Amino acid sequence: MDLQFESDQAAAFVRQPDGTLFSWSERFCCYNHLIYAIENKTGGTVKLMTNTKEFEWRTGESLLKRMEAEGIVKQVFPLHDEKRRKQLVRNWALNWLDFTSQPIDEVYSYFGTKIATYFAFLGMYTQWLFAPAAFGLVLQLWDFGSWQLFALPFFFIFVISWAVLLFQFWKRKNSALLTRWHISLSNDSMSLEPGYKKSSDSEFSSFMESHVELEKTIWTEKPKGMAKAFPSDEWLGNFRKFRNNAIVIMGIVCLQLPFELAYAHFYEVMDSDIMKFGLTALYLLAIQYYTRLGGKVSVCLIKNEDNKSRESSADSLVYKVFGLYFMQSYIGLFYHALRHRNFMTLRQFLIQRLIVSQVLENLVENSIPYLKYSCTKFRASRKRKHEKGSSEGKPMLPVTRVEKEYMKPTYSASIGDEVEDGLFDDFLELALQFGMIMMFACAFPLAFSFAALNNITEIRTDALKLLAMLRRPVPRAASTIGAWLNIFQFLIMMSICTNCALLVCLYDQEGTWKIEPGLAAILIMEHILLLIKFGFSRVVPEEPAWVKANRVKHAQVQEMCSKQLLRNICNSPEKKRE
Repeated sequence: MDLQFESDQAAAFVRQPDGTLFSWSERFCCYNHLIYAIENKTGGTVKLMTNTKEFEWRTGESLLKRMEAEGIVKQVFPLHDEKRRKQLVRNWALNWLDFTSQPIDEVYSYFGTKIATYFAFLGMYTQWLFAPAAFGLVLQLWDFGSWQLFALPFFFIFVISWAVLLFQFWKRKNSALLTRWHISLSNDSMSLEPGYKKSSDSEFSSFMESHVELEKTIWTEKPKGMAKAFPSDEWLGNFRKFRNNAIVIMGIVCLQLPFELAYAHFYEVMDSDIMKFGLTALYLLAIQYYTRLGGKVSVCLIKNEDNKSRESSADSLVYKVFGLYFMQSYIGLFYHALRHRNFMTLRQFLIQRLIVSQVLENLVENSIPYLKYSCTKFRASRKRKHEKGSSEGKPMLPVTRVEKEYMKPTYSASIGDEVEDGLFDDFLELALQFGMIMMFACAFPLAFSFAALNNITEIRTDALKLLAMLRRPVPRAASTIGAWLNIFQFLIMMSICTNCALLVCLYDQEGTWKIEPGLAAILIMEHILLLIKFGFSRVVPEEPAWVKANRVKHAQVQEMCSKQLLRNICNSPEKKRE
């Protein structure tokens, strides 16, 4: 449970997986609080002077904020711990022999909850990809002859069941990780005020010692926000969200859809495969700028929404931007499948899309931070040489470690870092890949092998990018993968519909579209798969038994403390005088 931390009672508080008392997120909150809490309490304005300028420090003003406004302090950011960074580079980023194995607890201790949750999900998703990848490889290389018509539906049922079980077991793993890290689903460590920490269930004496302050709070404070709780505010907030979603949908239909259909048309009329590859590469480059522009517009829209926290704003942004990328990634494939109804041409189109998009995205994702760092370092070097030439005789100070870290780019999203960080692009890449391999699984079973190989590389390159090419990210609270889980569930539902349509094309080559036994069997299979999805979601528990037992124990301790607090309040002198 959450109690105020007292240094003389440190033994009563649970420790992190690495043995430390505070997590990286909690330490960062404390650092921020300490350095920004230095205020002028002298009662008058103080004049301060640096080597280049003089400025006034007003009463009650934060010193650091004033120095940032004057340009003396350029930016406040966390530094890498060189010893731990090199250890993670050796044991994690460059450890290619372990494939999907990762030191998740060490990643959590160094980067915080959100990044550790992403890598835990990426590792589990990649491990689970091996089964459909092996099945798809057999289907692609082995000639089943007339049995191919039965092998593809069986593969389809297997893939849907695999996807449903993947996310059910991910929920179990996620709850186990949060319990191991002592994080509650309803109350992240970052949501705690600085100076607060979780205490073990058996010792809560410090809480009882501070019940006097709690009594004063309970009897003197009035509920906040009662005057503002009008139903009209809630309806106005919902109307704003509806309006913003309508703007995004209209932008997709009126602007992006014609562009996507034009690309699909030009792709069809070209005969050369080289020209098609070139057109696809140009299209992906152009559409990246369009979707980034749409993402920036979405960021501006959600600023007008009445979201309760930064994470709820981030979830709203995820839904809006994914709609843009969904149209960009799949409309050409839908157009091609409906127009030709041919597995071989659709498979060729999918191969081009997977190869070009994954290679291009990996190049852009990993080369841009390195190029930004190289350009910043080159400009700083030229500036120092120019200053050395203008001030001959004066010794040049060496470049400090802080200056080197400052030159590195930040871990920010491509649409801006106002709401989301760089994990937005990483999760978006995974979601688009998952949709590609799932919605067209029957047309190209080998896509799962491509995805598995790409994700094995993605784990190490993302780790190396965070440890070597970027600044250390600011820790952010995230107990789950958030809105992305709903997007993955939506893609599973879409894959049931699209693969059933693909099987209709496979069984109905003449285009008669009659309800024959084969088509009726496919419709029955669609309903069975929907039942499988919802059935597995109910049968497989979302948390292990030991996690549930720990949660029940935690609730019992909280109830015990609450009852004791109520007894103390009822027996207090102030209450008796009433």
